[in-house]
Amino acid sequence: MPQITIEYMIMIPILILQIFLFPLTAGWIMNTWEDSRQTLALKETTSHLSSSIQQVYSSLTHSSMASSIITIEPEVPTFIEGHVFFGNATMFGLGSNSSKSLELRLVIIGTEIESRTRFPVGDDFLWEDSVFMSNSTTHSIIANKQSNGTILFSFGGA
Repeated sequence: MPQITIEYMIMIPILILQIFLFPLTAGWIMNTWEDSRQTLALKETTSHLSSSIQQVYSSLTHSSMASSIITIEPEVPTFIEGHVFFGNATMFGLGSNSSKSLELRLVIIGTEIESRTRFPVGDDFLWEDSVFMSNSTTHSIIANKQSNGTILFSFGGA
């Protein structure tokens, strides 16, 4: 009889601990998984936007392209798992001896999840400060090739 009592004294606290430990562990794993999914979706969106900007820039730098304004509506999601995201871009290397690059940054509102990508651009590339909002019905990328050959990019429809 004393053996059964000792077994119960050992097993009951372990069972009570499991009642609290398993749901907490499952919740933690699910939160980590959700953050990973959102991060991956945001990185894909950042990659898509940067690729769109690079393709338009590559097209407009060709000598056969005259002065023009091009507006594209990138196919990006309005929400990432129910969250709105916004983005902006920053030019780097504006000195006379450095190469220029554009860094695109997207952030999911209400979380700490962000994605950045940087790609090189030429001396004829200019960026106008603007904001990309995913829930805008008219979000776009605007490229304006000017008569002097410079190309001014910005986000539109914020």
